[in-house]
Amino acid sequence: MNAPAVHWSDFGMDTTSLAGPLEAKLRAMRDAGFGQVMLSASDLTGHAGGVEAAIRAVRSSGLRVTAFNALRDFEGLAEALHEYKVDVAKSLIEMCAAVDSPVLVATSSALDHASNDLDVVARDLRKLAMLALPSGVRISYIALSWGRAVDDFAKALEVVGRAGMPNLGVGIDSFHALAVGAGFDELETTLPETIFTVQLSDFMVAQLASNEEMVAAASHLRVFPGEGMHSAWLAGLVRRLGAIGYDGDFIFSVFNDDYHQMDGARVAQRAARAASWMGEEVLKRAVPMPGAMRLARREAG
Repeated sequence: MNAPAVHWSDFGMDTTSLAGPLEAKLRAMRDAGFGQVMLSASDLTGHAGGVEAAIRAVRSSGLRVTAFNALRDFEGLAEALHEYKVDVAKSLIEMCAAVDSPVLVATSSALDHASNDLDVVARDLRKLAMLALPSGVRISYIALSWGRAVDDFAKALEVVGRAGMPNLGVGIDSFHALAVGAGFDELETTLPETIFTVQLSDFMVAQLASNEEMVAAASHLRVFPGEGMHSAWLAGLVRRLGAIGYDGDFIFSVFNDDYHQMDGARVAQRAARAASWMGEEVLKRAVPMPGAMRLARREAG
């Protein structure tokens, strides 16, 4: 059986993985050999020169924007809170479109007072997708491991199916899947075109025992694939995605306080090593990452 014709070299980085101003982050990624980036709203709103200057920096970097991260706690709210979140969503969709990002990531609500009725969640996701339609933006819905109504991939698939919008799909964040011990059996019957984003990271403990530990690790203690304790699981996930025909991008979303104390170029080189491991060891295909190849030559010397 022939291997699926997919672009396994399509690895990118999330700007949140690096410290420093936006221009320095983009330069570090490009110099390490990456061709794409996942942006956050704070990259634009926190830029010293303002949003327009940030947009110009992104466009002049030569990096393709894979996705825009992230709308949080949107679904399951009522009355004034719902209207407030609709306004936030509209702002994020506008910024997403301004940087030519095809996808806005939305994570499942973790608020205690949000509804846990999956029909309500699906209704709100349908509304969100409709808000994004005029801008040509797709919504990638990711289950947080501590989400209230939706805390795993299977439930995310279910509510996305109930919502029934062509620009609404699911996203996979390997951290959250690992945290709840997901097996991803649902991948066998999942259409690859319904998976809009795949974010990869690992962590350095065997398991996380509580929501508090999950939140802390997700926000501060992630590491790149190949650096943590769950390399075999990550490799299996990526291979299974290939087996069903997923041909989208892989983004390294690594939020780590220690990395924010390091030079961005060194952190980007760690990400390049992860891309090389994923491409050459996991997928058995060479990844043309100029930065990684330069790094390999330096290490060999």
